[in-house]
Amino acid sequence: MSLEFPLPQGHTAGGGPLRIAVLSHLHHPIASPFLGGLEMHTSLMADELAARGHDVTLFAKAGSVSAARVVDVLPAAFEFRRGMPDDAMQVQQGTLDRALGLALDAVRDGSFDVVVNNSLSLQPYLKLADHPTLTILHTPPLPWIVDAVEQGRAAISPLHRFVSVSARNATGWAPHLPDLHVIHNGIRLSDWPAGTSRRPGTAVWAGRVTPEKGLHIAIDAARKAGMDLHFAGPVSDGKYFDRVITPRLGPGVRHAGHLDHRELAAFLGSGEVFIASPVWSEPFGLTALEAMACGTPVAALPLGAMPEIIDADAGRVAAGLGAEELADAMTAARGLDRSQVRRSAARFSAGAMVDSYEVHLRSLLQPEGLPSLAQPAGFSRPQSGSAEAALPLS
Repeated sequence: MSLEFPLPQGHTAGGGPLRIAVLSHLHHPIASPFLGGLEMHTSLMADELAARGHDVTLFAKAGSVSAARVVDVLPAAFEFRRGMPDDAMQVQQGTLDRALGLALDAVRDGSFDVVVNNSLSLQPYLKLADHPTLTILHTPPLPWIVDAVEQGRAAISPLHRFVSVSARNATGWAPHLPDLHVIHNGIRLSDWPAGTSRRPGTAVWAGRVTPEKGLHIAIDAARKAGMDLHFAGPVSDGKYFDRVITPRLGPGVRHAGHLDHRELAAFLGSGEVFIASPVWSEPFGLTALEAMACGTPVAALPLGAMPEIIDADAGRVAAGLGAEELADAMTAARGLDRSQVRRSAARFSAGAMVDSYEVHLRSLLQPEGLPSLAQPAGFSRPQSGSAEAALPLS
């Protein structure tokens, strides 16, 4: 079986448009309401690159919506499920692998200049060694990739480059991958207007309802801070919801459901404070940034990229990992100037992010690579208006 779609048009001369293939993560369609930050990032990248005149082809699950050309590689009826027996999980993974294989065959047979890899799969390392490829690292080190590289089953092609979405996330990958840079995620600020219907005394939380997102700690912290909590997002782990969240529901704690983009913007802007409660090293945390763009200050647990995103104008990072410390951060953050919070979010614009990605994509086609982005002696956060940073590898 092969995929049929119009061949990409464009050229690579000078600063002309590029023919770009975007490989998505196939668990969910790339469409609003997004199931997570990875889907949101893939959509934004494809749309922004297409808006800049590049010929962009997005390989994705059916039901995806994009300004780019969309090529369906997996039926919309496919439903990714967690927690199944091992044999069922293997069958599911086989379906995903075959679908991505179709996309990779199309890339190899097509006329693409460069590939943006958001797939979280080992396959592009193996099958696209002769294609300029930019892999974006949205997760901590994945064992199926790290093990293959360390054991020599997957060589790192000189035509491949790697970008992490935060400096914190890059520290885990740096020992395994060469030429690793950091480009912080960005958002279209115009998509996240300042909130106009704030509910005093109400905290908000948004994300997939799974154990690692720490909703249970957010609920406990809100109660300790004397605030109501409204939370939004899909229930991705029913057992966690039933066993851990349901007993915590009650007066002042309400589930707003899985919201589309417009509804989510209004929801985030309605809170007096937004709670970011990851209990793992979350690579970025787009929802915290979206809340900031709506003018809502953030109180966060001190894990993952939260200290990178949240400065003193935008919120407070808890001094510890417990509900008590998070409640203290909520109390300190809720009185911050909301216009200052929104200005802080402007450090992470979609325009700056895609500017940096364009530099990297064009550099893949140039023998000299990225001379202006050589690794510095020490890592520092990007300056305002820039999404680019480099990470020392020694």
